[in-house]
Amino acid sequence: MNKVNVEESPILRDGVDISSPVRTCPVHEIFDKAAARFPLRPCLDFLGRVYDYKTISEQIDRAAEGFKQLGVRKGDKVGLCLPNTPYYVVCYYAILKCGGVVVNFNPLYAKREIAYQIEDSGCRLMVTLNLKQIYPKVAACLDETCLKRIVVCEMSGILPPVKSVLFSLFKRSELADVPTDLRHIPYSRVIGCKPIDRVVDIDVNDLAVLQYTGGTTGRPKGAMLTHANLSANVDQLTRWMPDAKPGHEVTLCVLPFFHVFAMTVALNTSVNLGAEMVLQPRFELGSLIKALDKKKATIFPGVPTIYTAINNSPETLKYDLSHIRCCISGGAPLPVEVKHRFEEITGSKVVEGYGLSEASPVCTCNPLKGENKEGSIGRPLPGTEIEIRSLDRPDTVVALGEKGEVCIRGPQVMPCYWQNETATNETFIDGWLRTGDVGYQDEDGYTFLVDRLKDVILCSGYNVYPRAIEEALYLHDKVAEVTCIGIPDQYRGQAPKAFVRLKDGVTDVTAEDLRAFLDDKISRIEMPREIEIREELPKTMVGKLSKKELVEEERQKREGNTV
Repeated sequence: MNKVNVEESPILRDGVDISSPVRTCPVHEIFDKAAARFPLRPCLDFLGRVYDYKTISEQIDRAAEGFKQLGVRKGDKVGLCLPNTPYYVVCYYAILKCGGVVVNFNPLYAKREIAYQIEDSGCRLMVTLNLKQIYPKVAACLDETCLKRIVVCEMSGILPPVKSVLFSLFKRSELADVPTDLRHIPYSRVIGCKPIDRVVDIDVNDLAVLQYTGGTTGRPKGAMLTHANLSANVDQLTRWMPDAKPGHEVTLCVLPFFHVFAMTVALNTSVNLGAEMVLQPRFELGSLIKALDKKKATIFPGVPTIYTAINNSPETLKYDLSHIRCCISGGAPLPVEVKHRFEEITGSKVVEGYGLSEASPVCTCNPLKGENKEGSIGRPLPGTEIEIRSLDRPDTVVALGEKGEVCIRGPQVMPCYWQNETATNETFIDGWLRTGDVGYQDEDGYTFLVDRLKDVILCSGYNVYPRAIEEALYLHDKVAEVTCIGIPDQYRGQAPKAFVRLKDGVTDVTAEDLRAFLDDKISRIEMPREIEIREELPKTMVGKLSKKELVEEERQKREGNTV
């Protein structure tokens, strides 16, 4: 009698395989496999111009050879200072395919910030657009940093034919004058090469991306993300969407790819699914809603401010958004009211996830098919472990339900920071990544964040967490956005101050009204000393509400400086 080997079935939880080993591979192979499986499937839609997977795959192979001919060798750092365009997608995978390391740059960075990141990473080649908003800042670094050459992409080269003509006629004022010297290489030269004939031998533990952190607590640090880190997170996220149908999904990509959340969730995971990616070069609400409707997007990763804007727009109900099925929200806490309203409008499922640049970035998420616990960041992704460590003794795990620092271990976690041993030693303990976030876990394995350690407001010896105040203010039906910081207080040491943006058209709510509204919702110690109503609140490029500008304004105000 023949013996039949039967593989053990994977353990499923909420439809997700949580027991199989997490798969890793060189990141560019994710695209190669998708192109082989879905060659004629639409890959990119950029403002109406559609490219299939075969076309983009051929461009990646040509660009990989082009970068090799420009001298890019294994381990060399190549910068991408680009918005969401086909150029980003092609260059990202091409650089990895020829053995290079991608260094992501925010195109809206100031020249000083770009220069610092160039020098710190050792980036000698940069890819950017010929737009006045971006190119001059990069070009200025040629004489001041280790940057030697710039690959210049033309905006008109990726627009649909009619739009290209109109852009050249009416938007010429937005184009930068680019010299024709040896330090400037037209993108057409890079893409004009024959396809790469021999792929560089790449180990999954080789460095793939240098992803710089925001730098709100000091100089930005380069998170060293390996091919294994990034591809592991793609496998984890693909499993987390058990109902996704390879070759049939459409992802609306408005979050910028240079941000780690979008790079993994919107780009790499979409490619792994053979999804069509509808690229939005910037957040513009009207265009975004129209694209969601026209392209029948099924996957829509975002941040709370984007979902809030759609909820509050009078235009939203004019469009059919019912085809959206999966929304992963990250970057900032997702107010329960925002989640419920968006789900009510679209019929989709919005789940809050959590991660950080050092972890590629996603670590936890609420299940798409299981229980979503309000206020929770969900359960760990497959292969990921969460521990809550004592705030006073970070080597000690606290009891279930107790608050402490969230620490993470998993295949998506970086090995270290780039050339920064001190920061690495401060961030890791016993192989666990210290997140700097305060939280607790319940008996079902869901994690709840209280706040960032550095955001805790110390009032008369009590810990006050801004999130509690923010969530309470979001309960007011005329509040659109809110953020809270700590300000100096002569009596209490620090006191909370809340900044609020009211919904469009609302003029009949005062700061006093909001304080009265909070009276039975938060404790006396949590009550903001000041509430300031503003027309706009500062945000990061990704659309997250940003506190650092408000902290600096308050500092200057108290020092007697104008802001």
